[in-house]
Amino acid sequence: MSASQTLIRIAGGDTSFPCASDDTLLRAAQRAGLAFPYECNVGSCGNCRFELVEGDVEVLWPEAPGLSDKDRQRKRLLGCQTQPRGDCSIKLRLDARYAPQHLPRRLCAVLESSRPLTHDMSEFRFVLDEPQQFEPGQYALAYLPGVTGGRAYSMSNTAGDGRVWEFVVRRQPGGQGTRTLFDEVAPGTRIAIDGPYGMAWLRRDAARDILCLAGGSGLAPMLSIARGAMAEPRLAGSTLHFLYGGRTARDVCGEDILRELPGWGERLHYVPAISPVPGASVQGWSGAVGYLHEVALEQFGARLPGFEIYFAGPPAMATAVQRMLLDAKVPPDQIHFDQFY
Repeated sequence: MSASQTLIRIAGGDTSFPCASDDTLLRAAQRAGLAFPYECNVGSCGNCRFELVEGDVEVLWPEAPGLSDKDRQRKRLLGCQTQPRGDCSIKLRLDARYAPQHLPRRLCAVLESSRPLTHDMSEFRFVLDEPQQFEPGQYALAYLPGVTGGRAYSMSNTAGDGRVWEFVVRRQPGGQGTRTLFDEVAPGTRIAIDGPYGMAWLRRDAARDILCLAGGSGLAPMLSIARGAMAEPRLAGSTLHFLYGGRTARDVCGEDILRELPGWGERLHYVPAISPVPGASVQGWSGAVGYLHEVALEQFGARLPGFEIYFAGPPAMATAVQRMLLDAKVPPDQIHFDQFY
């Protein structure tokens, strides 16, 4: 039985959109082509806050960290954690920056294969029942068997005909989602996938040199960006520098994948870096040593404002990179990342 449809009106104008009772307000708005602001899509960042003016809703995660105590006092809710229980009116400011590049859809997919990349990170290849396009750098929500809620994973490939979506995922100690994906989702298993989402997609018309900074499973969207950029005729005159950071040498990967792309060693350059704990030996390591934002600053310095810059990785890394780029006077519209926690 299909879910019932409700109508969501945005107060102060004539804009409205349909929302199924089993969908969230944020994702339904995106499916309708509306620029509902968001980033993480899973309740952590708070960018999809809105105010309920009229109607009844169900909040999926009342304790979501994306809402502060002040937000709750002001009766603000998160679009990614709210489902309608009838027609509603909401107060929300749409922002054209968040307009979907491709209308996201909820589809089914089957795991075709997986392969390890490091001791704790693997690439998972899913084949969708129906083709769905996405931009290099975007992500999707994967709904795994027995796991409550979606898990946001970035695609590492480019869309091609839209049937194959590949994800690079790092096993999180104690994480229910990654434990299920690594240990229980075998080839042939069917899951639900919802996407694409995200604003850190490849800007094909920005004919600048490109800098990709990746740590951990942030490798996935940066691989997608690199693959897309190397295949894009409009970027044929651009050089791409790919910096990847890990704690130790065994955490570093990606070079073998990038070597397969056209332009390797000419337009495409890879710099690995490790940031070991203080006092740890770096004997036998020939690459850069330091946090990724430090390595990027040392390598490029005053050249940074001339790059189109994409980055993804653990929260501490992303925060440090963002602060470094702003201090280096990189124009904000040349900095692209999706906020995850």
